[in-house]
Amino acid sequence: QVQLVESGGGLVQPGGSLRLSCLASGTIARLNDMRWYRQAPENQREWVATITNDESTNYADFVKGRFTISRDNAKSTVYLQMNSLKPEDTAVYYCNGDIKTTLYHATWTYWGQGTQVTVSS
Repeated sequence: QVQLVESGGGLVQPGGSLRLSCLASGTIARLNDMRWYRQAPENQREWVATITNDESTNYADFVKGRFTISRDNAKSTVYLQMNSLKPEDTAVYYCNGDIKTTLYHATWTYWGQGTQVTVSS
């Protein structure tokens, strides 16, 4: 079994920063593409950023220049550095990833449980 656990959320003032972490654990052979999504109240879940296995990155237009996704494969951890936060960034942030497991060497897509980010003065 594989688990993704997010941490680092909280309350921050507009213009502030937060760093989210996503720790993968379990029967992991390799982390492939890893992503962050977010879901605000009464909105659909939306994609935020992706980092590939070779560390190529891609971002949604609404976070470009403000958010940075990174990974540390040795620690099985993916990060999302969020700067210049705005009230509209308030949401539950979810980690998502395509992970090759040691069980049958199959690749599955996993989700974390989410971490709340609130941007408010």
